[in-house]
Amino acid sequence: MKKAYIEIDSERCKGCGLCINACPQKIIRFSTKFNSKGYHPAEQYDPQEKCPGCGFCYMMCPDTCITVYKLSQPVR
Repeated sequence: MKKAYIEIDSERCKGCGLCINACPQKIIRFSTKFNSKGYHPAEQYDPQEKCPGCGFCYMMCPDTCITVYKLSQPVR
């Protein structure tokens, strides 16, 4: 059941990887695509819907590129 998810503004992300290291579920990775600045931005990869919405990624992002959404009604 999906409890939470994140959105990463790929155009603002400079690919520093701090969110990747901070994620306890290890569901953030570098994209294979480039943004307009030439960086590989971070992206959420969560096929097993393990994101608890803890916000560690959000707190670590120096450019505030991440928004965390917690769902009040988990989605199946």
